[in-house]
Amino acid sequence: MGRVRVWYPRRIQVRPVNALALLVAGAFFMENLDGTVITTALPQIARSFGTDPVGLNIGITAYLLAMAVFVPLSGWIADRVGARTTFASAIVVFILSSVLCGVANGVATFTAARIVQGIGGAMMVPVGRLVVLRNTEKRDLVRAISTIVWPGLVAPVLGPPLGGFITDHASWRWIFFINVPLGLIALFFAFRIVPNLREVARRPFDATGFLLVGLACVLLTVGFDGLQWPLALGGVAFGGIAALHLRRAVHPLVALDALRVPTFAYAHGPSLLARCAIGAVPFLLALFFTVGFGLGSFAAGSLLLWVFAGNLSMKTITSAVLHRFGFRRTLLANGFVASLTILLLALLTPSTPVPSIAAVLFVGGMCRSMQFTALNTLGYADVPPETMGGANTLSSMINGLTFGAGPAFGALALSVAARFHGHAGTPRIPDFQIAFGLASLMVLATLPATLRLPRDAGKAVTG
Repeated sequence: MGRVRVWYPRRIQVRPVNALALLVAGAFFMENLDGTVITTALPQIARSFGTDPVGLNIGITAYLLAMAVFVPLSGWIADRVGARTTFASAIVVFILSSVLCGVANGVATFTAARIVQGIGGAMMVPVGRLVVLRNTEKRDLVRAISTIVWPGLVAPVLGPPLGGFITDHASWRWIFFINVPLGLIALFFAFRIVPNLREVARRPFDATGFLLVGLACVLLTVGFDGLQWPLALGGVAFGGIAALHLRRAVHPLVALDALRVPTFAYAHGPSLLARCAIGAVPFLLALFFTVGFGLGSFAAGSLLLWVFAGNLSMKTITSAVLHRFGFRRTLLANGFVASLTILLLALLTPSTPVPSIAAVLFVGGMCRSMQFTALNTLGYADVPPETMGGANTLSSMINGLTFGAGPAFGALALSVAARFHGHAGTPRIPDFQIAFGLASLMVLATLPATLRLPRDAGKAVTG
Protein backbone atom coordinates (compact mmCIF):
# COMPACT_ATOMS: atom_id res chain seq x y z
CA MET A 1 0.00 0.00 0.00
CA GLY A 2 1.54 3.31 -1.07
CA ARG A 3 2.19 6.08 1.32
CA VAL A 4 -0.73 8.51 1.61
CA ARG A 5 0.07 12.13 1.01
CA VAL A 6 -1.76 14.71 3.09
CA TRP A 7 -2.27 18.31 2.08
CA TYR A 8 -1.52 20.85 4.81
CA PRO A 9 -2.51 24.46 4.15
CA ARG A 10 0.26 26.93 4.91
CA ARG A 11 -1.78 28.87 7.42
CA ILE A 12 -2.15 26.02 9.89
CA GLN A 13 1.50 26.37 10.85
CA VAL A 14 0.71 29.64 12.63
CA ARG A 15 -2.50 28.55 14.33
CA PRO A 16 -2.09 28.00 18.08
CA VAL A 17 -2.55 24.34 18.97
CA ASN A 18 -4.11 25.35 22.28
CA ALA A 19 -7.01 27.01 20.43
CA LEU A 20 -7.58 23.90 18.32
CA ALA A 21 -7.43 21.66 21.38
CA LEU A 22 -9.86 23.86 23.31
CA LEU A 23 -12.29 23.88 20.40
CA VAL A 24 -12.22 20.08 20.10
CA ALA A 25 -12.51 19.77 23.89
CA GLY A 26 -15.65 21.91 23.78
CA ALA A 27 -17.12 19.68 21.06
CA PHE A 28 -16.15 16.59 23.06
CA PHE A 29 -17.87 18.04 26.12
CA MET A 30 -21.11 18.66 24.20
CA GLU A 31 -21.00 15.16 22.74
CA ASN A 32 -20.34 13.35 26.03
CA LEU A 33 -22.69 15.56 28.02
CA ASP A 34 -25.58 14.69 25.74
CA GLY A 35 -24.84 11.02 26.35
CA THR A 36 -25.37 11.36 30.11
CA VAL A 37 -27.34 14.53 30.83
CA ILE A 38 -30.77 13.05 30.02
CA THR A 39 -30.50 10.21 32.55
CA THR A 40 -32.00 12.28 35.37
CA ALA A 41 -34.52 13.91 33.00
CA LEU A 42 -36.01 10.65 31.72
CA PRO A 43 -39.01 10.69 34.12
CA GLN A 44 -40.10 14.19 33.01
CA ILE A 45 -39.51 13.40 29.32
CA ALA A 46 -41.54 10.20 29.72
CA ARG A 47 -44.43 12.13 31.27
CA SER A 48 -44.38 14.56 28.34
CA PHE A 49 -44.61 11.66 25.89
CA GLY A 50 -47.11 9.66 27.92
CA THR A 51 -44.82 6.66 28.33
CA ASP A 52 -42.66 5.05 31.02
CA PRO A 53 -39.04 6.08 31.76
CA VAL A 54 -37.68 2.56 31.19
CA GLY A 55 -39.05 2.44 27.65
CA LEU A 56 -37.57 5.86 26.95
CA ASN A 57 -34.09 4.51 27.61
CA ILE A 58 -34.01 3.89 23.86
CA GLY A 59 -33.17 7.60 23.52
CA ILE A 60 -29.82 6.98 25.22
CA THR A 61 -29.15 3.73 23.36
CA ALA A 62 -30.00 5.22 19.95
CA TYR A 63 -27.52 8.06 20.51
CA LEU A 64 -24.71 5.68 21.49
CA LEU A 65 -25.49 3.30 18.61
CA ALA A 66 -25.38 6.06 16.00
CA MET A 67 -22.05 7.23 17.33
CA ALA A 68 -20.61 3.71 17.36
CA VAL A 69 -21.65 3.01 13.76
CA PHE A 70 -20.55 6.28 12.17
CA VAL A 71 -17.25 6.96 13.95
CA PRO A 72 -15.37 4.64 11.51
CA LEU A 73 -16.82 6.65 8.61
CA SER A 74 -15.61 10.01 9.93
CA GLY A 75 -12.00 9.64 8.80
CA TRP A 76 -12.96 8.57 5.27
CA ILE A 77 -15.36 11.52 4.86
CA ALA A 78 -12.79 13.99 6.22
CA ASP A 79 -10.21 12.70 3.74
CA ARG A 80 -12.67 13.26 0.88
CA VAL A 81 -14.14 16.69 1.67
CA GLY A 82 -11.66 18.16 4.15
CA ALA A 83 -11.41 18.30 7.94
CA ARG A 84 -12.90 21.77 8.39
CA THR A 85 -15.86 21.01 6.11
CA THR A 86 -16.58 17.75 7.95
CA PHE A 87 -16.11 19.26 11.42
CA ALA A 88 -18.29 22.31 10.70
CA SER A 89 -20.99 20.20 9.01
CA ALA A 90 -21.05 17.87 12.02
CA ILE A 91 -21.58 20.83 14.34
CA VAL A 92 -24.49 22.04 12.19
CA VAL A 93 -26.04 18.54 12.26
CA PHE A 94 -25.57 18.43 16.04
CA ILE A 95 -27.24 21.84 16.51
CA LEU A 96 -30.23 21.05 14.29
CA SER A 97 -30.75 17.61 15.80
CA SER A 98 -30.59 19.14 19.29
CA VAL A 99 -33.42 21.48 18.32
CA LEU A 100 -35.40 18.51 16.97
CA CYS A 101 -34.84 16.67 20.27
CA GLY A 102 -36.10 19.71 22.18
CA VAL A 103 -39.32 20.05 20.16
CA ALA A 104 -40.04 16.30 19.89
CA ASN A 105 -43.54 15.30 21.00
CA GLY A 106 -43.25 11.52 21.00
CA VAL A 107 -40.88 8.61 21.46
CA ALA A 108 -40.49 7.98 17.71
CA THR A 109 -39.54 11.56 16.79
CA PHE A 110 -37.31 11.88 19.85
CA THR A 111 -35.45 8.66 19.02
CA ALA A 112 -35.01 9.68 15.39
CA ALA A 113 -33.58 13.05 16.46
CA ARG A 114 -31.21 11.33 18.88
CA ILE A 115 -29.93 9.09 16.07
CA VAL A 116 -29.17 12.15 13.93
CA GLN A 117 -27.53 13.81 16.93
CA GLY A 118 -25.33 10.73 17.42
CA ILE A 119 -24.26 10.89 13.76
CA GLY A 120 -23.23 14.51 14.24
CA GLY A 121 -21.25 13.63 17.34
CA ALA A 122 -19.54 10.74 15.56
CA MET A 123 -18.29 13.07 12.82
CA MET A 124 -17.37 15.93 15.14
CA VAL A 125 -14.83 14.85 17.74
CA PRO A 126 -12.72 12.26 15.86
CA VAL A 127 -12.13 14.69 12.99
CA GLY A 128 -11.30 17.55 15.34
CA ARG A 129 -8.89 15.37 17.32
CA LEU A 130 -7.14 14.28 14.10
CA VAL A 131 -6.55 17.94 13.20
CA VAL A 132 -4.97 18.52 16.60
CA LEU A 133 -2.80 15.40 16.37
CA ARG A 134 -1.51 16.32 12.91
CA ASN A 135 -0.65 19.86 13.97
CA THR A 136 0.92 19.26 17.38
CA GLU A 137 4.63 18.84 18.05
CA LYS A 138 5.45 15.75 20.10
CA ARG A 139 6.69 17.90 22.97
CA ASP A 140 3.24 19.58 23.19
CA LEU A 141 1.22 16.37 22.86
CA VAL A 142 0.63 15.86 26.60
CA ARG A 143 -0.91 19.29 26.99
CA ALA A 144 -3.05 18.93 23.86
CA ILE A 145 -4.36 15.45 24.75
CA SER A 146 -4.94 16.52 28.35
CA THR A 147 -7.13 19.36 27.11
CA ILE A 148 -9.09 17.13 24.74
CA VAL A 149 -9.74 14.13 27.01
CA TRP A 150 -10.61 16.13 30.10
CA PRO A 151 -14.30 16.54 29.13
CA GLY A 152 -14.54 12.76 28.84
CA LEU A 153 -13.98 12.57 32.59
CA VAL A 154 -16.02 15.65 33.49
CA ALA A 155 -19.18 15.07 31.43
CA PRO A 156 -20.23 11.81 33.16
CA VAL A 157 -19.84 13.58 36.53
CA LEU A 158 -21.60 16.83 35.64
CA GLY A 159 -24.20 15.38 33.25
CA PRO A 160 -26.71 13.80 35.67
CA PRO A 161 -26.80 16.65 38.24
CA LEU A 162 -26.89 19.28 35.48
CA GLY A 163 -29.75 17.45 33.78
CA GLY A 164 -31.60 17.25 37.08
CA PHE A 165 -31.04 20.97 37.78
CA ILE A 166 -32.29 22.06 34.35
CA THR A 167 -35.28 19.71 34.58
CA ASP A 168 -36.25 20.93 38.07
CA HIS A 169 -35.90 24.66 37.36
CA ALA A 170 -36.91 24.93 33.69
CA SER A 171 -37.86 22.11 31.34
CA TRP A 172 -36.15 19.02 29.99
CA ARG A 173 -36.28 20.63 26.54
CA TRP A 174 -33.63 23.16 27.60
CA ILE A 175 -31.18 20.28 28.00
CA PHE A 176 -31.08 20.23 24.20
CA PHE A 177 -31.74 23.91 23.43
CA ILE A 178 -28.60 24.86 25.37
CA ASN A 179 -26.58 23.18 22.62
CA VAL A 180 -27.65 25.87 20.13
CA PRO A 181 -25.57 28.80 21.48
CA LEU A 182 -22.69 26.47 22.37
CA GLY A 183 -22.74 24.96 18.90
CA LEU A 184 -22.88 28.35 17.17
CA ILE A 185 -19.82 29.50 19.11
CA ALA A 186 -17.99 26.30 18.13
CA LEU A 187 -19.04 26.78 14.49
CA PHE A 188 -17.67 30.33 14.45
CA PHE A 189 -14.26 29.22 15.68
CA ALA A 190 -14.26 26.15 13.45
CA PHE A 191 -14.25 28.33 10.34
CA ARG A 192 -11.52 30.53 11.79
CA ILE A 193 -8.96 28.04 13.15
CA VAL A 194 -9.59 24.54 11.72
CA PRO A 195 -7.57 23.84 8.54
CA ASN A 196 -9.31 22.03 5.72
CA LEU A 197 -6.64 19.33 5.35
CA ARG A 198 -7.50 16.30 3.23
CA GLU A 199 -5.89 13.40 1.40
CA VAL A 200 -4.64 14.05 -2.12
CA ALA A 201 -5.21 10.41 -3.15
CA ARG A 202 -8.85 9.46 -2.53
CA ARG A 203 -9.47 6.01 -1.10
CA PRO A 204 -12.43 4.01 -2.41
CA PHE A 205 -15.16 3.31 0.12
CA ASP A 206 -14.78 0.00 1.96
CA ALA A 207 -18.45 -1.06 2.16
CA THR A 208 -17.67 -4.51 3.54
CA GLY A 209 -15.50 -3.04 6.28
CA PHE A 210 -18.21 -0.51 7.16
CA LEU A 211 -20.86 -3.23 7.50
CA LEU A 212 -18.65 -5.56 9.56
CA VAL A 213 -17.30 -2.84 11.85
CA GLY A 214 -20.75 -1.28 12.22
CA LEU A 215 -22.36 -4.60 13.12
CA ALA A 216 -19.64 -5.36 15.67
CA CYS A 217 -20.06 -1.92 17.26
CA VAL A 218 -23.87 -2.22 17.38
CA LEU A 219 -23.77 -5.65 19.03
CA LEU A 220 -21.14 -4.55 21.55
CA THR A 221 -22.99 -1.32 22.39
CA VAL A 222 -26.38 -3.02 22.82
CA GLY A 223 -24.78 -5.91 24.69
CA PHE A 224 -22.98 -3.63 27.13
CA ASP A 225 -25.89 -1.20 27.53
CA GLY A 226 -28.46 -3.90 28.29
CA LEU A 227 -26.08 -6.39 29.94
CA GLN A 228 -26.98 -8.87 27.20
CA TRP A 229 -23.76 -10.82 27.10
CA PRO A 230 -24.65 -13.12 24.15
CA LEU A 231 -24.95 -9.97 22.02
CA ALA A 232 -21.67 -8.64 23.39
CA LEU A 233 -19.95 -11.93 22.56
CA GLY A 234 -21.45 -11.73 19.08
CA GLY A 235 -19.95 -8.27 18.79
CA VAL A 236 -16.55 -9.66 19.74
CA ALA A 237 -16.90 -12.37 17.08
CA PHE A 238 -17.85 -9.90 14.35
CA GLY A 239 -15.06 -7.64 15.55
CA GLY A 240 -12.61 -10.48 14.89
CA ILE A 241 -14.06 -11.01 11.40
CA ALA A 242 -13.85 -7.27 10.75
CA ALA A 243 -10.20 -7.22 11.87
CA LEU A 244 -9.35 -10.03 9.41
CA HIS A 245 -11.02 -8.10 6.58
CA LEU A 246 -9.32 -4.80 7.50
CA ARG A 247 -5.90 -6.47 7.55
CA ARG A 248 -6.40 -7.95 4.07
CA ALA A 249 -8.22 -5.07 2.37
CA VAL A 250 -6.21 -2.88 -0.01
CA HIS A 251 -8.07 0.25 1.12
CA PRO A 252 -9.52 -0.59 4.57
CA LEU A 253 -12.08 1.75 6.11
CA VAL A 254 -10.05 1.65 9.34
CA ALA A 255 -6.31 1.04 9.00
CA LEU A 256 -4.88 -1.22 11.72
CA ASP A 257 -1.23 -0.29 11.14
CA ALA A 258 -1.07 1.57 14.47
CA LEU A 259 -1.48 -1.72 16.35
CA ARG A 260 2.10 -2.54 15.34
CA VAL A 261 3.25 0.37 17.51
CA PRO A 262 3.85 -1.14 21.01
CA THR A 263 2.72 1.91 22.98
CA PHE A 264 -0.48 2.27 20.93
CA ALA A 265 -1.19 -1.46 21.33
CA TYR A 266 -0.71 -1.21 25.11
CA ALA A 267 -2.89 1.90 25.45
CA HIS A 268 -5.71 0.22 23.52
CA GLY A 269 -5.25 -3.34 24.76
CA PRO A 270 -4.29 -4.22 28.36
CA SER A 271 -5.16 -0.75 29.61
CA LEU A 272 -8.82 -1.20 28.60
CA LEU A 273 -9.43 -2.83 31.99
CA ALA A 274 -8.36 0.38 33.71
CA ARG A 275 -10.43 2.48 31.31
CA CYS A 276 -13.56 0.42 32.06
CA ALA A 277 -12.98 0.75 35.81
CA ILE A 278 -12.46 4.51 35.51
CA GLY A 279 -15.66 4.75 33.44
CA ALA A 280 -17.60 2.73 36.00
CA VAL A 281 -16.75 4.95 38.97
CA PRO A 282 -19.01 7.97 38.10
CA PHE A 283 -21.91 5.58 37.45
CA LEU A 284 -21.36 3.76 40.74
CA LEU A 285 -20.87 6.97 42.74
CA ALA A 286 -24.13 8.52 41.50
CA LEU A 287 -26.07 5.42 42.60
CA PHE A 288 -23.99 5.03 45.76
CA PHE A 289 -24.95 8.45 47.07
CA THR A 290 -28.60 8.43 45.94
CA VAL A 291 -29.57 4.80 46.54
CA GLY A 292 -27.02 3.72 49.16
CA PHE A 293 -26.81 6.94 51.20
CA GLY A 294 -30.38 8.06 50.43
CA LEU A 295 -29.29 11.55 49.32
CA GLY A 296 -31.28 13.74 46.95
CA SER A 297 -30.05 14.49 43.43
CA PHE A 298 -28.71 17.93 44.37
CA ALA A 299 -26.86 16.70 47.46
CA ALA A 300 -25.36 13.78 45.55
CA GLY A 301 -24.38 16.09 42.71
CA SER A 302 -22.70 18.46 45.15
CA LEU A 303 -20.51 15.63 46.43
CA LEU A 304 -19.62 14.60 42.88
CA LEU A 305 -18.31 18.09 42.25
CA TRP A 306 -15.29 17.11 44.35
CA VAL A 307 -14.43 14.56 41.67
CA PHE A 308 -14.70 17.35 39.13
CA ALA A 309 -12.41 19.54 41.25
CA GLY A 310 -9.83 16.75 41.41
CA ASN A 311 -9.94 16.31 37.64
CA LEU A 312 -9.49 20.03 37.14
CA SER A 313 -6.59 20.41 39.56
CA MET A 314 -4.64 17.47 38.10
CA LYS A 315 -4.92 18.89 34.60
CA THR A 316 -2.64 21.76 35.60
CA ILE A 317 0.29 19.48 36.55
CA THR A 318 -0.15 16.47 34.24
CA SER A 319 2.44 17.66 31.72
CA ALA A 320 5.03 18.42 34.40
CA VAL A 321 4.59 15.01 36.06
CA LEU A 322 4.89 13.08 32.80
CA HIS A 323 7.93 15.07 31.68
CA ARG A 324 9.59 14.53 35.05
CA PHE A 325 8.88 10.82 35.60
CA GLY A 326 7.92 9.46 32.17
CA PHE A 327 4.96 7.31 31.23
CA ARG A 328 6.05 3.99 32.71
CA ARG A 329 6.76 5.20 36.23
CA THR A 330 3.74 7.52 36.24
CA LEU A 331 1.34 4.82 35.10
CA LEU A 332 2.71 2.35 37.64
CA ALA A 333 2.70 4.64 40.69
CA ASN A 334 -0.45 6.54 39.81
CA GLY A 335 -2.24 3.34 38.79
CA PHE A 336 -1.58 1.85 42.22
CA VAL A 337 -2.81 4.99 44.01
CA ALA A 338 -5.85 5.22 41.70
CA SER A 339 -6.71 1.63 42.58
CA LEU A 340 -6.36 2.46 46.27
CA THR A 341 -8.65 5.50 46.05
CA ILE A 342 -11.36 3.38 44.38
CA LEU A 343 -11.00 0.82 47.16
CA LEU A 344 -11.34 3.60 49.75
CA LEU A 345 -14.78 4.41 48.31
CA ALA A 346 -15.94 1.04 49.63
CA LEU A 347 -15.17 2.24 53.18
CA LEU A 348 -17.49 5.26 52.99
CA THR A 349 -20.79 5.14 54.87
CA PRO A 350 -23.62 7.64 55.46
CA SER A 351 -21.97 8.48 58.82
CA THR A 352 -18.58 9.32 57.26
CA PRO A 353 -17.82 13.04 57.75
CA VAL A 354 -18.35 15.08 54.60
CA PRO A 355 -14.75 16.44 54.59
CA SER A 356 -13.44 12.86 54.56
CA ILE A 357 -15.74 11.92 51.68
CA ALA A 358 -14.69 15.06 49.80
CA ALA A 359 -10.99 14.24 50.31
CA VAL A 360 -11.37 10.71 48.93
CA LEU A 361 -13.37 11.95 45.95
CA PHE A 362 -10.91 14.78 45.25
CA VAL A 363 -7.78 12.60 45.34
CA GLY A 364 -9.53 9.87 43.37
CA GLY A 365 -10.53 12.40 40.72
CA MET A 366 -6.92 13.55 40.47
CA CYS A 367 -5.53 10.04 40.05
CA ARG A 368 -8.11 8.87 37.53
CA SER A 369 -7.58 12.05 35.52
CA MET A 370 -3.82 11.45 35.44
CA GLN A 371 -4.23 7.79 34.42
CA PHE A 372 -6.76 8.58 31.72
CA THR A 373 -4.67 11.39 30.22
CA ALA A 374 -1.41 9.40 30.37
CA LEU A 375 -2.99 6.41 28.61
CA ASN A 376 -4.52 8.54 25.88
CA THR A 377 -1.30 10.47 25.29
CA LEU A 378 0.91 7.37 25.29
CA GLY A 379 -1.34 5.86 22.64
CA TYR A 380 -0.28 8.54 20.14
CA ALA A 381 3.27 9.16 21.39
CA ASP A 382 5.06 6.89 18.89
CA VAL A 383 2.53 6.80 16.03
CA PRO A 384 4.15 8.08 12.79
CA PRO A 385 2.35 10.88 10.89
CA GLU A 386 1.31 8.66 7.98
CA THR A 387 -0.46 6.29 10.40
CA MET A 388 -2.12 8.96 12.53
CA GLY A 389 -5.44 8.97 10.65
CA GLY A 390 -6.07 5.25 11.11
CA ALA A 391 -4.83 5.40 14.71
CA ASN A 392 -7.24 8.23 15.51
CA THR A 393 -10.26 6.44 14.02
CA LEU A 394 -9.39 3.15 15.73
CA SER A 395 -8.84 4.92 19.05
CA SER A 396 -12.16 6.77 18.73
CA MET A 397 -13.99 3.49 18.17
CA ILE A 398 -12.35 1.77 21.13
CA ASN A 399 -12.86 4.75 23.44
CA GLY A 400 -16.51 4.99 22.43
CA LEU A 401 -17.10 1.34 23.24
CA THR A 402 -15.23 1.70 26.53
CA PHE A 403 -17.46 4.69 27.38
CA GLY A 404 -20.43 2.32 27.33
CA ALA A 405 -18.58 -0.63 28.84
CA GLY A 406 -17.72 1.29 32.04
CA PRO A 407 -21.30 1.72 33.32
CA ALA A 408 -22.10 -1.79 32.05
CA PHE A 409 -19.31 -3.19 34.20
CA GLY A 410 -20.61 -1.19 37.18
CA ALA A 411 -24.12 -2.56 36.70
CA LEU A 412 -22.80 -6.10 36.31
CA ALA A 413 -20.67 -5.78 39.45
CA LEU A 414 -23.71 -4.62 41.45
CA SER A 415 -25.77 -7.51 40.09
CA VAL A 416 -23.08 -10.05 41.03
CA ALA A 417 -22.75 -8.49 44.47
CA ALA A 418 -26.52 -8.61 45.05
CA ARG A 419 -26.60 -12.31 44.18
CA PHE A 420 -23.65 -12.91 46.47
CA HIS A 421 -25.56 -11.28 49.31
CA GLY A 422 -28.71 -13.25 48.46
CA HIS A 423 -31.09 -10.53 47.34
CA ALA A 424 -32.31 -8.87 44.16
CA GLY A 425 -33.57 -5.44 43.18
CA THR A 426 -32.29 -2.19 44.67
CA PRO A 427 -28.56 -2.40 45.48
CA ARG A 428 -27.42 -1.92 49.07
CA ILE A 429 -24.23 -0.48 50.54
CA PRO A 430 -22.49 -3.91 50.82
CA ASP A 431 -23.18 -4.41 47.10
CA PHE A 432 -21.43 -1.15 46.29
CA GLN A 433 -18.49 -2.18 48.44
CA ILE A 434 -17.96 -5.30 46.32
CA ALA A 435 -18.42 -3.30 43.09
CA PHE A 436 -15.77 -0.75 44.12
CA GLY A 437 -13.47 -3.59 45.15
CA LEU A 438 -13.81 -5.21 41.71
CA ALA A 439 -13.15 -1.88 39.97
CA SER A 440 -10.03 -1.44 42.12
CA LEU A 441 -8.79 -4.90 41.11
CA MET A 442 -9.32 -4.09 37.42
CA VAL A 443 -6.98 -1.12 37.67
CA LEU A 444 -4.40 -3.25 39.50
CA ALA A 445 -4.69 -5.94 36.81
CA THR A 446 -3.22 -3.56 34.20
CA LEU A 447 0.01 -2.95 36.15
CA PRO A 448 1.84 -6.16 35.06
CA ALA A 449 1.45 -5.10 31.42
CA THR A 450 2.66 -1.62 32.38
CA LEU A 451 5.79 -3.17 33.87
CA ARG A 452 6.61 -4.60 30.45
CA LEU A 453 6.72 -1.14 28.87
CA PRO A 454 10.24 0.15 28.10
CA ARG A 455 11.55 2.63 30.65
CA ASP A 456 11.69 5.28 27.94
CA ALA A 457 8.22 4.53 26.49
CA GLY A 458 6.84 7.65 24.80
CA LYS A 459 10.16 9.49 25.08
CA ALA A 460 9.32 11.48 21.93
CA VAL A 461 6.65 13.18 24.04
CA THR A 462 8.33 13.42 27.45
CA GLY A 463 11.88 13.99 26.26
